[in-house]
Amino acid sequence: MKTYCLELSGDFACFTRPEMKVERVSYDVMTPSAARACFEAVLWKPAIRWHVRKIEVLNPVRWINLRRNEVASVVSSRNVTTAMKSGTGHLALYIEDDRQQRAGLFLRDVAYRVHADLEFKPGADPDGSPTKYQEMFERRARKGQCVNQPYLGCREFSARFRLIEELAAESPPIGENRDLGFMLYDLDFTHPADPAPRFFRARMENGVVHVPAWDSEEVRG
Repeated sequence: MKTYCLELSGDFACFTRPEMKVERVSYDVMTPSAARACFEAVLWKPAIRWHVRKIEVLNPVRWINLRRNEVASVVSSRNVTTAMKSGTGHLALYIEDDRQQRAGLFLRDVAYRVHADLEFKPGADPDGSPTKYQEMFERRARKGQCVNQPYLGCREFSARFRLIEELAAESPPIGENRDLGFMLYDLDFTHPADPAPRFFRARMENGVVHVPAWDSEEVRG
């Protein structure tokens, strides 16, 4: 495995706490699952897997209250299936009929440096090699290319990103210690029909959150 570092920044972010049922409330810092999704936005293939190891917080934690319009429903999967088979169907949603206004407690002016390992899975690409995917990721990240725009928790909060290759030349993270409590690590898809959330006790030490290995005793269901 080879470790890479991406700097991610944006005007707003929301790494939603799952215990909040209606209104969106963000964790204090980026979650490992959100960080992994940003790496996958630059490069995802069946033969690779990303493992987030460390999240550095570059800007002080700042909050903002926002009220947003959300759509309350989704297009019926049955209608989609019917439209695919017949070539026609009713797939529209009328926002004026489905609009809900909700408040949220979000982060603002965020910036992180995320370190992640790229693991190559030979069984998914017998003719491939780790070097093939490493070069592919480096080329895409340097050019700012991505499969989809990386985002900071919610898709409407897009992230700017750049590949960090000389860490010594970068500014240090914030000098703050904070107990972040139990934080969502990621979803366990052992049973795809019923994915289960996994959590770990997160601590920020001098602006750095160290992420334990997925199979460690620190990660709990």
